[in-house]
Amino acid sequence: MPRRRPPLRDVGHDPDYRFSLANERTFLAWIRTSLALIAGGVALASLVPELTPEALRDGLAVLLVVLAVVVALRSYARWDRAERAIRQDLPLAVGGTTVRILAAGIVVVGAGVLALLLLGR
Repeated sequence: MPRRRPPLRDVGHDPDYRFSLANERTFLAWIRTSLALIAGGVALASLVPELTPEALRDGLAVLLVVLAVVVALRSYARWDRAERAIRQDLPLAVGGTTVRILAAGIVVVGAGVLALLLLGR
C-alpha cells in the first residue's frame, strides 16, 4: 500500500501568511489558464464550424481541452509541493515541466490554427 503524505497542517510550521497567499494566487492563475484553454477548445469546436478540415479543427479543440486538464492537475501538484516547501523552509523548485508542456501545446495549437486559416481560404 502506498505511503500517504501527511496533511499540510502536520508539515513543518505555519508560514508567514503572505507566502501561502502568493502560492494560492499562483495556483489560481494556472487554473484561470486552464479555464481559458477550455474556452478556446469549446470556441474552436463550436463557434467556427466553417474552418476546415473538420478533423484538424476538432483535433485542435480536443488538444486544448486535454492541455487544460493537464495544466489544472499539475498546478495542484505544484501548489502542494510549494506549500510543503514553504512550511519546511526548503527551497522552492525552479522551472518545471508544466511550463514546457503548456508552451509546446500552445505552439502546436497555434501552428494548427494557422494551418486551418490557410487551408480554409
